Amino acid sequence: MSTTTDTAPITIHIPTPLRAYTDEQATATVEAATVGAALRALVDHYPELDANLYTDDGTLRSFVNIYRGDEDIRHLDGPDTALEAGDELSIVPSIAGG
Repeated sequence: MSTTTDTAPITIHIPTPLRAYTDEQATATVEAATVGAALRALVDHYPELDANLYTDDGTLRSFVNIYRGDEDIRHLDGPDTALEAGDELSIVPSIAGG
């Protein structure tokens, strides 16, 4: 058994507004050890998502919330949050309005 951080299959749930950039797929499965690596793998597969998820300097946009299960990664280790096989991530864009 390896003692290094291994990648694991992770399911990412894609919100309806972003499915135009994922060939209308509601979920994607990637192999990753951290949330940041999972999102980068998703963007590698669907490059048009990049501008929707990341700023020009490569940081996650402030209006994009990422949840591991029911936990906002901002309350964990952010993009460095570790993942285990079977974890599910959800991309939840903030809604503004009045």
